[in-house]
Amino acid sequence: DFVLVWETVPWEWSRQQDSHENGGLQERSATIHRTWRKKFLDKLHAAGIHMEKHMTHVEKKVVHYLLLSAPWSVLCYYAEELQLRVPLQALPRQTSNWSASMLRRLGIPNLMAQEVPNLPLDYYTCPFKANKLRWFLGSDEQDTFFSTTQRHQILYEILATTQYGHSREREVGVDRLLSENVFTAAFPLHEARHLCLLGIHPTAGPASPASPLRTPSLSPQGPYKLRPEELAAGSLSQRQVLFQYWASWGKWSKYQPLDHVRKYFGEKVAFYFAWLGFYTGWLLPAAVVGTVVFITGIFLMFSDVPSQEICASKEQYWMCPLCKTCPYWQLSKICSMFMAGRLFDHGGTIFFSIFMALWAVLFLEFWKRTNASLAHHWDCSEFEDIEERPRPQFKAMAPMTIINPITGAEEPYFPKSSRLHRILAGSMVIIMMIAMVVMFVVSVILYRAVVAILLSSSGYFWFVDSASRIASITGSVVNLIFILILSKIYISLAHFLTKWEMHRTQTKYEDAFTFKVFVFQFVTFYSSPVYIAFFKGKFVGYPGNYLSFLGVRNEECSPGGCFIELAQELLVIMVGKQIINNVQEVAIPKLKCWWHKHKLLSTKNASEEGESVMVEQAPWVMDHQLLVFEGLFEEYLEMVLQFGFITIFVAACPLAPLFALLNNWVEIRLDAHKFVCDYRRPVAERAQGIGIWFSILEAITHLAVISNAFLIAFTSDFLPRVYYEYVHDSSLHGYVNFTLAYAPWDFVLQSNTTCRYAAFRDRDGNLTLTYWQLLAIRLGFIIVFEHVVFFIGRVIAWLVPDIPESVEVKVKRERYLAKEALAENKV
Repeated sequence: DFVLVWETVPWEWSRQQDSHENGGLQERSATIHRTWRKKFLDKLHAAGIHMEKHMTHVEKKVVHYLLLSAPWSVLCYYAEELQLRVPLQALPRQTSNWSASMLRRLGIPNLMAQEVPNLPLDYYTCPFKANKLRWFLGSDEQDTFFSTTQRHQILYEILATTQYGHSREREVGVDRLLSENVFTAAFPLHEARHLCLLGIHPTAGPASPASPLRTPSLSPQGPYKLRPEELAAGSLSQRQVLFQYWASWGKWSKYQPLDHVRKYFGEKVAFYFAWLGFYTGWLLPAAVVGTVVFITGIFLMFSDVPSQEICASKEQYWMCPLCKTCPYWQLSKICSMFMAGRLFDHGGTIFFSIFMALWAVLFLEFWKRTNASLAHHWDCSEFEDIEERPRPQFKAMAPMTIINPITGAEEPYFPKSSRLHRILAGSMVIIMMIAMVVMFVVSVILYRAVVAILLSSSGYFWFVDSASRIASITGSVVNLIFILILSKIYISLAHFLTKWEMHRTQTKYEDAFTFKVFVFQFVTFYSSPVYIAFFKGKFVGYPGNYLSFLGVRNEECSPGGCFIELAQELLVIMVGKQIINNVQEVAIPKLKCWWHKHKLLSTKNASEEGESVMVEQAPWVMDHQLLVFEGLFEEYLEMVLQFGFITIFVAACPLAPLFALLNNWVEIRLDAHKFVCDYRRPVAERAQGIGIWFSILEAITHLAVISNAFLIAFTSDFLPRVYYEYVHDSSLHGYVNFTLAYAPWDFVLQSNTTCRYAAFRDRDGNLTLTYWQLLAIRLGFIIVFEHVVFFIGRVIAWLVPDIPESVEVKVKRERYLAKEALAENKV
């Protein structure tokens, strides 16, 4: 059920390696480790755990593999303690894909459907009770009554709560031993059909370490690879089924076998892939509409009157310098950039912003329904409220106990006042880190301004012509590098702070950690786009009276406008981050696995060389070569940040949903391949949904409505154009001249040149009536836009029930059956 691994250095090698002083320190450390390890293993043996030991030699080290399994009595005791759910009655199989049901009703062939073998059965279940054993299905088959994932959970609970030293020193549990390098690894085995070929039974007792392993030659690629005879016979293991029908690139257009994923990896992993698949499916209509809006922008670009006026203006509009040493420039020079801006900034932008806001509301409402259906289908709809146990680490370190008001059981307790003090202290650290991020953002802003000035005054025509664009793109790249470096530092700090806060359950622990890191990542990733969208170019001043910050003149938008700059920034950060992440997800696991295997392939058996092939291909050795599973946080974070980009700033980049869709099609198979092929099997964890990520998605959806309203009102050209159409000329002729002000008289007298700049000011630099009328229109638009979208969203939320009626009926039926099966009068 579980494997513990540790390494030792033989005495003759340790004498040769280091100096006398270093050797003494290492010997003392090794002695402490041996003592802790012996106490820990003695406690496991006393708890009734069966053990079997194997050893291999690897490059001057001996690797010890201790195979652990729990006997029936231990399994029953901890299953009741952990309230593991076991089957009461089999259920008929029901489809869970709404698209499959809809296509079947319409009589359309479903190209996404696939026949997956070994489909897990569905059951009514209830928490295990040892004295009601005979009422549960399969209770006479002790080897198969508890699933492999439940056995893993039981073993991990024992390992995580076993004490090996002083509780005051927190010398408890396998996690602390792993951090102290007493053990190098602890993991459950991937399913391997050839365990029986190795002569090992899951509940076998201790065996002699020296007894040779008599096994046929096994495939070095791993047990998930299929041979032709295995595929023909159809006798596939769960891991082989997942590899063939889920992690394979050829299945990119098929439904994910979520029940198989849940059975093999547990509910927490299955909920992630269920949400990712659901989100990717919902991106399809958003990508289609966004692409249509973008194509519409292409047609509008060529027929746009202001663009034609700028391109044909030649020397009509001489513009004021963009910096002190910059030259005057002609507006006709920005012809191509202005036309490119029309790809993103047109009337379709309004429609698409409203569409995406309502899309996000609908997406979340229908995910609630899907989540409720899956939570019931996977027996975890009441997990967080009733069934979830305290974390093993919390149980081991809590200073006192208290009666749980819900269950009535005595549980470990950590005082709320002490936790609150720790949370407040941790919050101060987080605020300091966020302040550091803001400092980096300011430094990037100053970098852009300085680079633009240097390039504009360089004298080289190409640099002068593209100064603002080069500064913007390189600033985005510098910002991305800062983001990636700061993220690594902060995540380690957040882990430490969350452990220190002593959260009772795993769900609360993960929610606290997630919130900390997401706030930081949100500020880090979105600060630059927010600056470009809402602040850049808004506090510039006017010729002769320019505003400055830290001695540097405030940045202006590029001649093409801030909207095109925002689109560039989104593409660099969003697409650049996705490409970097995907390359990392493909390359880094492969390189790590190759290096680990390279070290372990020099394995020689302790007894004789002829048996080396047998030992190196044992399942525990093969699984030891794989990577450690580090949780789902990074996977969720990547997707939720992407969700923010395609909703908060979608007005500036209608192609964002399309890029997200293409990325996610790849992401699902990449992640599936990592879980099946590259990672050690994680301990299956239960969950009721996607946790605090859903609340974060709701917050992003509300923020997106406000953000798009301000984007259209203050950054886009849409409202000034509408104003000009109604007040001056519906054909937009003369619109360019309307948006340009003349430089004030004192500036003209100093330079002896008349120039124009984008603003609604008179020749004295004062704001005109048009500016105030437009400001009123903008504020009114924001209020109307927000109220309309929020009202429609509320109506949608009211019309779509959170829990499907069919699920409510199933829940009532299951409660009735559980009550009947466990009634005292039945005994």
